Amino acid sequence: MSLYVLVLFLHVCGDVGIFIGIGAQLLSLAALRRAKSVEQVRAVAWLITISDPISVISALLTIAAGLYMALTVWGLQTGWIAVALASIIVLLPPLIRGVIEPRMRAIVTMAREAPDGPLSAALSAHIHDPVLGTALQTMAALVLGIVFLMTIKPSLVGSIIAMAVALALGLTSGLPLWRAARIAHPRTEG
Repeated sequence: MSLYVLVLFLHVCGDVGIFIGIGAQLLSLAALRRAKSVEQVRAVAWLITISDPISVISALLTIAAGLYMALTVWGLQTGWIAVALASIIVLLPPLIRGVIEPRMRAIVTMAREAPDGPLSAALSAHIHDPVLGTALQTMAALVLGIVFLMTIKPSLVGSIIAMAVALALGLTSGLPLWRAARIAHPRTEG
C-alpha cells in the first residue's frame, strides 16, 4: 500500500466526518424548529455542541490530506484543485464563522439562560432565522460541490461553473425558509 492511498483514505474519511457534522447541524435545526419549550431546545443543543468539533477535526484532516496529495501528485495550479481551495478559503469561512456559528451559539446560549417553559419570542426568532437555515443548506451544497470537483476533476471553467451551481442551489434551497418566515412573522405597514 502506498502512502498516497493511505492519505486518500484519510481525505475521504475527513469528508465523511464533515458531512456527519453538517448533517448533525441540519438535523439539529430541524428539531429546534419543532421545539415548543426551552427544555426541548436544550435537549437538542448538545447535538449542536458536539457536532462542531467533529466538523473542525474532519475539515482539518481533509484539508491536510488534500494539500499533501495536491502538492505531491497534482499541483496547486490544477484547475479543480485551485477552485476547491478557493472555495474552502473564500466561500466557506465567512459562511461558517460569520453566519452559522454565531447564530447557533446564540441559540445554545439563549436556551441555557432561559427559564423552563415555552419559547420566548426572541429564542423562537433565532431558531426560525431564515439566514441560518439558508447558510447551513448552502454550506452543505458547497461541500458537495467540492466533493464533485474531487471526483469528476473538471477543467478550471467546469470547476467554476460547478461551484457556481452549488452556490446557487444552496441559496435557492433556502427560499422556502424565507417564505415560512414571512408567513410566520408578517411585516406590519405603518
